[in-house]
Amino acid sequence: MIKFISKVSLFNYSIYNGNLMDCITSEKILINTINQYSFCIAQEDEAFKKALQGSDVLLPDGMAIVLATRLLTHTKIKKIAGAQLHDFLLSKLNETGGSCFYLGASEATLAKITAKVNREFSKVKVYSYSPPFKAVFTENDNQNMLAAVNAVTPEVLFIGMTAPKQEKWAFQHKDLLHVKTICSIGAVFDFYAGTVKRPSPFWVALGLEWFIRLLNEPKRMWKRYLYYGPFFIRYVIWEKFRIVFKKQK
Repeated sequence: MIKFISKVSLFNYSIYNGNLMDCITSEKILINTINQYSFCIAQEDEAFKKALQGSDVLLPDGMAIVLATRLLTHTKIKKIAGAQLHDFLLSKLNETGGSCFYLGASEATLAKITAKVNREFSKVKVYSYSPPFKAVFTENDNQNMLAAVNAVTPEVLFIGMTAPKQEKWAFQHKDLLHVKTICSIGAVFDFYAGTVKRPSPFWVALGLEWFIRLLNEPKRMWKRYLYYGPFFIRYVIWEKFRIVFKKQK
């Protein structure tokens, strides 16, 4: 675990409290994101919780996490979405003529991503691999993915296999990957490829990206926001009571 990166503790998670430039290190680094949904899922999935807690950088990718951090720790942090991380790293790679690898999604989606990177970041070398679409990978699947990545030794590995699978896979295989920066960025693959439309910067700036995603994809998003949202609020309230009670003792 990299020690010098600025972090703030929330529910036993070390939430990143800095800018993206500070994520650039000379060491191998694993970057994940956390939002209210992934927090709640991790309460039920110990392997997922361990993967998030084992991140070198855990970005606050959700206004609920940002607001909870301010309420419980009195620390002002800013939301940093996976899409921001993705664009930032591509820009840095473009400056140096570096390389990146996209692991996840379908061949069609990866082709769209590759074409867009070639247009927007022409100096970046792009590689990709589409793993089998299944809930649990076999050892042979894992070896094929590792071989595909390590054959080209990219500087940045973007993993998009949906949470919590992508975070657990990255954490489990970090030491076997010949990569400097490993990022689990999930929905960014579809956003960047254009297969799913991301809410406009106007809604993002207002902190209402989640609401527009709910309106656009109610069948897929209702549980994430309307079911797990109240659960997260309950965790925050109980933690606030615990902190106040501890101070009064």
